[in-house]
Amino acid sequence: MFTISDARGAPQAGRDPPVRTLYLDGMVSVHAVAGGAAAVDIAAIQAALRADGLDGWLLYDFRGQNPIAAGVAGIAAQGGHLATRRWYYLIPAAGEPRGLVHAIERDSLAHLPGTISRYSRRDELEAGLRALLQGTRRIAMEYSAGCAIPYISRVDAGTIELVAGAGVAVVSSGDLVQRFAAVWNEAAIASHLEASARLYRIKDRACEAIAQRTRDGVATTEYDIQQLMAAGFRAEGLVTDSDPNVSAAENTGNPHYLPTAARTRPIGRDDLVLLDLWGKLDRRGAVFADITWMGFTGARVPALHTRAFEAVAAARDAAIALVQRAAAAGQALRGWEVDRAAASVLRQAGYGDRILHRTGHSLGEAVHGNGVNMDDYETHDDRRLLPGTGFTIEPGVYFPEFGVRSEINMIVAPRAASVTGPIQAEIQVLV
Repeated sequence: MFTISDARGAPQAGRDPPVRTLYLDGMVSVHAVAGGAAAVDIAAIQAALRADGLDGWLLYDFRGQNPIAAGVAGIAAQGGHLATRRWYYLIPAAGEPRGLVHAIERDSLAHLPGTISRYSRRDELEAGLRALLQGTRRIAMEYSAGCAIPYISRVDAGTIELVAGAGVAVVSSGDLVQRFAAVWNEAAIASHLEASARLYRIKDRACEAIAQRTRDGVATTEYDIQQLMAAGFRAEGLVTDSDPNVSAAENTGNPHYLPTAARTRPIGRDDLVLLDLWGKLDRRGAVFADITWMGFTGARVPALHTRAFEAVAAARDAAIALVQRAAAAGQALRGWEVDRAAASVLRQAGYGDRILHRTGHSLGEAVHGNGVNMDDYETHDDRRLLPGTGFTIEPGVYFPEFGVRSEINMIVAPRAASVTGPIQAEIQVLV
């Protein structure tokens, strides 16, 4: 599925740790050192820049506004140093990289190759930026025209104006981000697969608990089951940004519902139940898995719910099939195309006006990653699905009285694409 090769050239003892590189379709996509700390693969980025006809990639951040740039530059991996001033790091299509940092944070880019200049006053910053950009005409930054892809649009308008004032055109770094901040290495893939397996175990135990309490007539609430699942996260060694979602009856119609101790609903007999849970292993470089499962606390699922689930499952399967066909054929596929494939199934089934969100999102070290989203609804995501990227497929339809969603995860590989966990075929009976 993925080929891992040792980097050329043995490391010198006492200096850098062993390096392993992930090769996808013959192209180096990720450069990683043992232990999970990322290193910038300048040669691979430069090759991508030349292929795209760009003069450089300008990484820029101010106080964490651009986590993409910080991630590519390995700022977070350094740990501990202050980053309260603006910094810039240009990777040119050819030649040595160069950076610009504030004098009081003189070593903030010291871990990166190339020459680093310093500024203090604002006029020194503007002059330093012009010098940094000398010889370039067209560069990539975390920018999206018209904010079409807001997940990429991280650089403020004023900074774009500064760069444009130096006579340099800015284009989106969307596909570069895909290649160098969203592609998973071998360890990340393994962490996703393990997180997925643990999530499904937690889901299974939650379904068993709901069914047992329903049979025994034990009063229970969404919050009770949520906290049972949260305990399962701790037992399984998973971390996340929030407790999982448990929705019952009309609350399943709210895609971002989340029960709390103060806001929860009883789960009674003959209730539709939606479980949405996401988490990752508690280790550096681990990436998320994110799944949704539907259940019903009665002997027979109502036809209204069954029809909606069948449409959602058909939309999900159409999206999966499209991704797998394109991967097998080596054809470029873009996020909006996957969304359109799923949404067209829902529209044909008469549920077009019940769609409230895109078909899927990128997965990464955050549950919503920096890669392509399956989206032609909230945005028009024209980024490609690249080998080594992971994402969700999660179509849903929502009514005031109930909602239905099915969510699975996929990983694209060279000439293949796979679903990384069980696929729900029908609403599970929980009695």
